[in-house]
Amino acid sequence: MIEALEISPEKVARVIVRARELDAKVGRWDSPGDDADADSILENRPSDATEDELRQYIADLNDDEKASLVAVMWIGRETYEPEDLAEAIQTAKVEATGPTESYLMGVPLLSDYLEDGLDRLGISVEEAEEGIL
Repeated sequence: MIEALEISPEKVARVIVRARELDAKVGRWDSPGDDADADSILENRPSDATEDELRQYIADLNDDEKASLVAVMWIGRETYEPEDLAEAIQTAKVEATGPTESYLMGVPLLSDYLEDGLDRLGISVEEAEEGIL
């Protein structure tokens, strides 16, 4: 099944790590009445490059890699079963009407779905992330 995957697990892991970073951020925090410790909160500000870097990373993938990345997300979301990987990749190629990065960045829980997709495909997320973290 992994043979049909047209993107390396390490590239998927890189997207997972960056998407997790985005998920961990919160909206701008500067309300004086909040009880939270200001030093413990990550802020998501317009000048923050995390989202731009992730968008560019996905945009720089070739079309086969983009389709495989979408297919892994769909498998993690249980839109497709792992044994339907080739069909999911083909569908992603045919249905790609806009930038893949825009589509994926609009998916809530993207990092979770990608992680679950790799896991359902029998690929160790921990091994794929080894050189990234």
